[in-house]
Amino acid sequence: MRFPPSFLDEIKARLPVSEVVRQRVKIQKAGREWKGLSPFSAEKTPSFFVNDQKQAWFDFSSGQNGNIFDFVMRTEGLSFPDAVERLAHDAGLQLPTVSPESAQREKVRASLQDIMEMAAKFFEDQLQTPGGARARGYLADRGLSPQTQRQFRLGYSPNERYALRDYLAGKGASAPDMAEAGLLIHGEDIAVPYDRFRGRVMFPICDRSGKVIAFGGRAMDKDVAAKYLNSPETPLFHKGAVLYNHHNARKPAHDRASVIAVEGYVDVIAMSTAGFPNVVAPLGTALTRDQCELLWRMAEEPTLCFDGDKAGRKAADRAIDTALPLLGPGRSLRFAFLPDGQDPDDLARSGGQAAVEEVLAASQPLVDVLWNREATAGPLDTPERRAALERRLGEVVREIADETLRRHYKQALDQRMAALFGPMAPARGPAGQRRPFAGRPGQPWVRGGARRDETRSGFASQPVSSSQSLMNSPLLARGKVVFSPREALIVLLLINHPRLAAAHVEELAGLEFSSREMTGLRESLLARLAEDPEPGSADLREAVGRAGHEHIRRRIEAMDDIATQWCIRPDAAESDAEEVLKQALALHHRARALHKDLKSAEIALGQDASEDNLARLRDIQLELAGIEGREAVVAGFGASSGLASEDV
Repeated sequence: MRFPPSFLDEIKARLPVSEVVRQRVKIQKAGREWKGLSPFSAEKTPSFFVNDQKQAWFDFSSGQNGNIFDFVMRTEGLSFPDAVERLAHDAGLQLPTVSPESAQREKVRASLQDIMEMAAKFFEDQLQTPGGARARGYLADRGLSPQTQRQFRLGYSPNERYALRDYLAGKGASAPDMAEAGLLIHGEDIAVPYDRFRGRVMFPICDRSGKVIAFGGRAMDKDVAAKYLNSPETPLFHKGAVLYNHHNARKPAHDRASVIAVEGYVDVIAMSTAGFPNVVAPLGTALTRDQCELLWRMAEEPTLCFDGDKAGRKAADRAIDTALPLLGPGRSLRFAFLPDGQDPDDLARSGGQAAVEEVLAASQPLVDVLWNREATAGPLDTPERRAALERRLGEVVREIADETLRRHYKQALDQRMAALFGPMAPARGPAGQRRPFAGRPGQPWVRGGARRDETRSGFASQPVSSSQSLMNSPLLARGKVVFSPREALIVLLLINHPRLAAAHVEELAGLEFSSREMTGLRESLLARLAEDPEPGSADLREAVGRAGHEHIRRRIEAMDDIATQWCIRPDAAESDAEEVLKQALALHHRARALHKDLKSAEIALGQDASEDNLARLRDIQLELAGIEGREAVVAGFGASSGLASEDV
């Protein structure tokens, strides 16, 4: 039985070699490959290797190698048709029926590939003609040299209705075949089919083996409805199952054990020329399940690179939702966000390889991006809103199919919840008595080896009185100024960690606070730092008291949102404190900027109640809602503080 090459390629694409080999040979990860003992000869030292990226196995003890079909044939004694049948079943594919119709379909497929190759050559040639001068100028303006244009086979489609059709017809291609390849616009109401791509810079899209299967076109004229246009779905091209530049990126991705996914054709080319040949892109769609699988065959933890704007964040959110059910050991994602207003092309051209490396080095694991998305979705200032966050996180975690990974995700997110809100319930003593918490999340309050007095027979050992934090809360602090928890956190971090205060003195001087009291406290710190650039914590506290702000310091230290923050304590690890400070300052600056934008948006809406102005106002309010109520935290802070658990 003869199997179409496309069918065999689909089996290989669906079944990694390691998955097939693992059924017969015990293999373990060895760098970017797998290794194990040879199934063909007796040996004690592993000389059998599997490379999923190359879709091949190598047995150096016997000198044999091959693909998944060869392996099944040699280890199970099957014929080639039987091996194909067995692997097709494992891949969830039905065997193709042997019929004149199937043979004709395969013949048509081969014919369409020939047509697409001829079309690619036509577009390449047109780019070099006088008619392609404008397209060459556009590519030059984007920093794409003639050598780069040739490397990626860039072209130009003339702004004529029948240029490609007539060229291909002269080569013997029929109009129906051109239409089936997606090169012509046709239909019942179209008397004469005409070229789909006209007046565009052309980007050939190839399959994994490098054969042209589709095109993307970028319009030269501004008044064209679609700036970018892709080929339609065809027998060769299924948009959601293809990555642009896959054929070029496979080997570099294997060599570097990493692959980067960006959003556009020019982004791919710019990144490649900047020294990152292991880069691919989806084709104008949100990342699909099939594309995730392709990325994981190239690297265990692909990096998705998104613009830093609102659209980029939404694209990252969609990628998370797509990937969650597919995650597993050795199958995750990282997320790199570009500076606002820049795409990978801009960054690569303006900053070169170093700028790109800096963005990639700051990439975040999926769990962090997921947590940030959910934790900033709205205010968290009431028990109901915090419960809603907990419920959302539980629903998200249940999307993960792998049981072991699901358990680890739940643990990681629970730790972040505990760091953000404190422990969810008091600790219990050996006999089940409840103890108040006053330390790190998850730790009972122990000081000097002795526990605090516990309740007896259900009654408090001391008369009940209001805590200082309650007395300072908005509920009871009538007539008093209510301070921003984030501003209080910043000030206390600087007071208790003087080296951080000295390092951030200029930024402290430029901070805008929401109350005169906090501004006055800040001024007393600045005055002391001006006298001595390296003061101690006691010096700063003395300066605050001398300026008459001691009562303000005590009030903010007793605030509910502040008192349980481990990082503000003088004995907390300075690295933890600095990380929290950086986060708090970033949130503070963004919130202040948004409040200013909100005022201008309200004024604009009052002057012109248009839908655009209303949408702008709502966007700002939505982002503010995500920031307000969110405090800077370091998951697991205190772990590096140098304090053993028994000292807490």
